[in-house]
Amino acid sequence: MILVLFGQPHSGKTTLAEELQKQLFLTKQKAYPVVDGDEIRKLFKNKDYSREGRIKNLNRISEISTFLSTKLELVIVAAVYPIKEAREYFESIHDEIVWVYLTYEGNRGREEFHVKDYELPSGELKNIIKINTSQDEITKCVNKILSFYWSVSGSSRGTQISVQEED
Repeated sequence: MILVLFGQPHSGKTTLAEELQKQLFLTKQKAYPVVDGDEIRKLFKNKDYSREGRIKNLNRISEISTFLSTKLELVIVAAVYPIKEAREYFESIHDEIVWVYLTYEGNRGREEFHVKDYELPSGELKNIIKINTSQDEITKCVNKILSFYWSVSGSSRGTQISVQEED
C-alpha cells in the first residue's frame, strides 16, 4: 500500500509524513520509508519546474514508491502532485494508493512557492480524503489520516491505533 500526502507547498506534507512514520513505528514496531518529492528532486538534480520537469519528477517518485511497495507493507509519499496526468499515471502503475489531499487557509509566509496552475483533484482518484491542516493540529491530522488509511486498507488491527494528544 502507498499513502500519498499531496497539496501545495507548505501544506504540511513532509511534517505529517514524518509524524505518520514515527507513530507507525511506535505502534507497529516497523519502519516505513517516506519518499519526499523535494529529496527526490535533489537526488536526481532536477531543477526543472516546467510542466514536463514536474511530470518527470512525479513519475520518478511514483516508480520508486511502486518498487518499494513490492518489498514493504507501506510506503509514505510526500509530494506536491499538482498535475492530474501524473496522479493518473501513479494510479495506472499501482492499484493500492491512499491519497491525502492537504489544504490550508491563511498565509504561512511562503506562498510564492505555490504552483500557479495546480490541477485540483476532481474525481480521478479512487481512495482520497481532503484535510485542511489549518483547522487541526498535527496529532488530529495524523489520526484522521490513519483512520482513513485503516478503513481503506481493511486492517482491523490498525483501527485500534491512534495517536495520543499531548498536553
